[in-house]
Amino acid sequence: MSRYERASATVTSTSSKYLSVIQNVLASPIKSFVFLFSCMTSWLNPLFRIGSKRRLEEDDMFEVLPEDRSKRLGEELQSYWDREVEKATKELRTPKLTKAIIRCYWKSYAVLGVFTLIEETIKVIQPVFLGKLIKYFENYDRDDLASLYEAYGYAAGISLSTLGLALLHHLYFYHVQRAGMKIRIAMCHMIYKKALCLSATAMGQTTTGQIVNLLSNDVNKFDENELFEFWGYNMRSKTAALTDSRIRTMNEVVSGIRIIKMYAWEKPFAALVNDVRRKEISKIMSSSYLRGLNMASFFTANKIILFVTFTVYVLVGNTIAASRVFVAVSLYSAVRLTVTLFFPSAIEKVSEAAVSVRRIKKFLLLDELVKTHLPLAQEKKESSVDIQDLICYWDKTLDAPTIQNVSFMVKPGQLLAVIGPVGAGKSSLLSTVLGELPAEKGVIKVKGELTYASQQPWVFPGTIRSNILFGKELQPQRYERVLRACALKRDMEVLPEGDLTVIGDRGATLSGGQKARVNLARAVYQDADIYLLDDPLSAVDAEVGRHLFEQ
Repeated sequence: MSRYERASATVTSTSSKYLSVIQNVLASPIKSFVFLFSCMTSWLNPLFRIGSKRRLEEDDMFEVLPEDRSKRLGEELQSYWDREVEKATKELRTPKLTKAIIRCYWKSYAVLGVFTLIEETIKVIQPVFLGKLIKYFENYDRDDLASLYEAYGYAAGISLSTLGLALLHHLYFYHVQRAGMKIRIAMCHMIYKKALCLSATAMGQTTTGQIVNLLSNDVNKFDENELFEFWGYNMRSKTAALTDSRIRTMNEVVSGIRIIKMYAWEKPFAALVNDVRRKEISKIMSSSYLRGLNMASFFTANKIILFVTFTVYVLVGNTIAASRVFVAVSLYSAVRLTVTLFFPSAIEKVSEAAVSVRRIKKFLLLDELVKTHLPLAQEKKESSVDIQDLICYWDKTLDAPTIQNVSFMVKPGQLLAVIGPVGAGKSSLLSTVLGELPAEKGVIKVKGELTYASQQPWVFPGTIRSNILFGKELQPQRYERVLRACALKRDMEVLPEGDLTVIGDRGATLSGGQKARVNLARAVYQDADIYLLDDPLSAVDAEVGRHLFEQ
């Protein structure tokens, strides 16, 4: 073996020994970390095991904590909002949703503020300990035991402060995210509840796209943790308006997709959607550029500030020492995120949230349906509809009212049919009974539970049975009578799966007459006192119409 080969073999064996020693040294901490991590995440193993075998379903998820449920959070915030609306009405001012949010959640955020104060205090104290420890090594004296024990204390202080920061920081962010999640869920609950009771006039002041945007984008501003640009506050409101327009346009396109395909209007409508989307993207891109500029200036300013600080320190006649340099760098690093990034981000987030709060408040202040019917008490069994000298306007700017001087009374067991030409106000009269059209003058008294079958049949994706039951329990005898009365028995026999046949989107698999009868059967199946039927025979032939009327 040559000298070169012997030397190479020696180096190789020595490297192997050192490598094995390093591996043994590192193996224990790594194994400990892996064991600790597996213990902390072991509660997810059953979920991972299920997910590896099949797709996860809703029943596989963990139950939500009682204090985080939508009903509880929504009703809590709703109570504060109702009090704010009532107080603002008495004081003749506009209600402020911000006040309701603050009154509902100020306690939890006050506790989080205490955690923040403690964390920032530890961040300032830790560099002081570091400076003292480095200063000990600058003036090192082997025989000075008092200084040695003091250095041990500073080292312990650095270790404990680091551990405390790790615990407080992640605990703080966890509770911040949870508090934001609670506000988001409560807001979604209020928006959804409000959408269910908007009046017809209010529906003309908003769109489905706006409601979807409120639920998908605006509420997320309460628990987002992303960093946004400091100068882009006005872009949030502009982007939100463009998003509303884009969602509204898409909903209209999807609703009329059959007509668009029939007349080969794909390209004009595609150009329309692209134009709306392009305007929205331009605002989002502007926000992204500002965000990147902010991040770039943040990291650049960090180095420049440190360079200027030490340059000035030296120019005024001071001598740089390691203890001073490390203390200065550590102090700046401790406060730089808070001062140069988190604080501007907090101001930006407040501005973003303020835009969302204004949009949500505007929606929550829309008019609601007027409750004209009173549920019957247990001891009362008589239902009625009493209308006297009724005058209503859909549009008060018009001279002629929609309904003028209408009076009638319907008692239990009676059938009242309203006949008239198109535009005479038949549907408007039912809207008045439902509370959608408020009375300008006159008296409306409705006692009992209502059920309503609209003139335009409405069905949702699902089975025919689920459309008829509409959440009610299946009572076989009653269900059969309803099918027979609504002339659906023959259809159930013809359909391949009977009443378990799945209805497509907007009832695509049913004819117009079938949708009308399913719509009617849903109203009839409900155990109500008063049944309001808006032209239920318009979509059926004469024979079926006679059967429906006689039943």
